[in-house]
Amino acid sequence: MKRMMLAVLAASTILAQPAHAELSSADQSEILQTVTDDAKPIEDTALAIWNFAELGYKETQSSDLLQEKLKQAGFSITPGIAGEPTAFMASYKNGDGPVIALLAEYDALPGLSQKAGVGTQESLGGIAGHGCGHNLFGTASTYAGIAVKEWMKANNVTGEVRVYGTPAEEGGSGKAFMVRDGYFDDVDIAVHWHPGNTNSASQGPTLANISGKFRFHGVSAHAAGNPDKGRSALDGVEAMDDMVNMLREHIPDRTRIHYVITDGGKAPNVVPNFAEVYYYVRHQDPEIVRSVMDWVKQAADGAAMGTQTTVEFEQTGGVYSMMPNETLMHVMDRNLHKVGGITWTEEEKTFGAAIQKSFGREAPSLDSVGDVEEAELYDQAMGGSTDVSDISWIVPTVGLSTATFVPGSPGHSWQNVAASGSSVGIKGAMVATKTLALTTADLFRSPDVIAKAKDELKERVGPDFEYRALVGDRAPPLDYRDAASKSE
Repeated sequence: MKRMMLAVLAASTILAQPAHAELSSADQSEILQTVTDDAKPIEDTALAIWNFAELGYKETQSSDLLQEKLKQAGFSITPGIAGEPTAFMASYKNGDGPVIALLAEYDALPGLSQKAGVGTQESLGGIAGHGCGHNLFGTASTYAGIAVKEWMKANNVTGEVRVYGTPAEEGGSGKAFMVRDGYFDDVDIAVHWHPGNTNSASQGPTLANISGKFRFHGVSAHAAGNPDKGRSALDGVEAMDDMVNMLREHIPDRTRIHYVITDGGKAPNVVPNFAEVYYYVRHQDPEIVRSVMDWVKQAADGAAMGTQTTVEFEQTGGVYSMMPNETLMHVMDRNLHKVGGITWTEEEKTFGAAIQKSFGREAPSLDSVGDVEEAELYDQAMGGSTDVSDISWIVPTVGLSTATFVPGSPGHSWQNVAASGSSVGIKGAMVATKTLALTTADLFRSPDVIAKAKDELKERVGPDFEYRALVGDRAPPLDYRDAASKSE
């Protein structure tokens, strides 16, 4: 696998000049007009999902809303795919031809409730918020699919456009289960995007990860009267955490390990008989992730032995690192430049300035939202992980980011929640919708580009690659957002 990851970096040096997709100016104008005409439904849908703010595998209202929009537009819907009740596959097929998939996410993050369009931290009192902008992500991908469908029908373009509703990206690995269960086996190209601080079609690897919950079981006792009769499950968690923090010195560079204690007991005067800690291990190389997580599991076993408790592990997620595709990057980049950047009103700039003030540090110019960066192919992994990556190892995949957040905003923050529920986020989503639609239509017109992208993917993964899902053979963890769901 490590040799395969190195091939990601080397393959771009042996690729020929990118093939160019062909989409006429009339086609472009038709598609862009369809998206423009849908501006109000796009805004209404994105804000509705922002208000739902549903956690992974619990996005019932969000999923239902997107399915309804696609059904009204003439797509056939297959709900509940891959054992995920809030997942779906929507399809419009017009004869034989390429199958191009658009990916739609819509899960929120816990603990990030925040008022929209407000430059100071003010909770709405909810349990979650769209700190990664997935309300925008799912909406833009859905309406890009609708625009492509209308164009295909009007111009008798053959092929199939699909919109995949993909829940629980934030730690639940929803797409990995879909890939494992074969839902992308007949897809030719996958297209996606993500909310961000800049407008860019640059491509590069992300971090593979494995996540899961370690549950320690002990014996309750009075913490003052007879502590010798108890065995603390919390001691097991803390001993494990100490050992994991020691092993950080001895693991490969750029490995990331993070954890949170999700249940440490209920009262100080009761020796806790149950405790739970939730771990992530990340690295660019999936095999290093497997190896380090195995070591973390050994630390858990040792902690249980040393505290006379028992421990069980439930893996909740596992995703590959992103496999970039330079051929498709050039197609996406050209269309992003066609659409252009974003213009903010004075009111939006005032909001942006208030958000930047909360950083307590220097931030990029607010005018940068109007810029479109030149696309680059990166060799170092970006800091996060995504289950889009699993798709990218079996299907040529391309994405972009648009300026939906205030420049300089950190990821997974209240600042991003405030922006993703405001006109700032909606404007970025409109750029994404247009770019996704143009890129998808480009590819329907360019079988040579699709063939070239497939050849590039084969070159990057190598001849011996066989996909093995990091989630293993377990069912989707539909309760992974439930705190200490297996407590006694």
